[in-house]
Amino acid sequence: MSHHTFKILAFSGSLRAASTNTALVKAAALLAPATLKIEVWEGAELLPHFSPDLEPAPPALVQDLRARIGECDAILIACPEYARGIPGSFKNLLDWLVGGETFVNKKVALWNASPRASEAQKSLRLVLETMSGQIVEEAALAIPLISKHITALSLVESDEFASSIRAALGNFARALMADKAH
Repeated sequence: MSHHTFKILAFSGSLRAASTNTALVKAAALLAPATLKIEVWEGAELLPHFSPDLEPAPPALVQDLRARIGECDAILIACPEYARGIPGSFKNLLDWLVGGETFVNKKVALWNASPRASEAQKSLRLVLETMSGQIVEEAALAIPLISKHITALSLVESDEFASSIRAALGNFARALMADKAH
């Protein structure tokens, strides 16, 4: 059986430098099985505020983001909850993707670093489904990273967290492989 490598574009919904969600997607890149190549996209804070008036000639960063979405096989999102919703900067990123065609029917794994982020997850699901994203339930991951000293490396070195991350990534890889077989 040939081993296909799937390109995954990963996003943290947080702009905070010491974000546990960012640590989570960076740990995913380090722990990914050979069948997944995970690239973490950073730059949400550099995106201009979304305006339909800019759609006819989107800024270069938006064009680059849409192209990267088009080149990847699937998307991994780890998003925190701010005031019971999606952080504004991450919603802005998603708003920019609505106008492009590259997001439609993308497989998405939804992760979060806090079991308390349930409202943001519900909201994020609704937005992604509206954008025609395909949420892969078996690849979902919610782990309680409440400590202030979580880094990608500390997650990789933690047997408990690393095994949870590996399991979710394995499920994601299997779902992508099954989808490719159809």
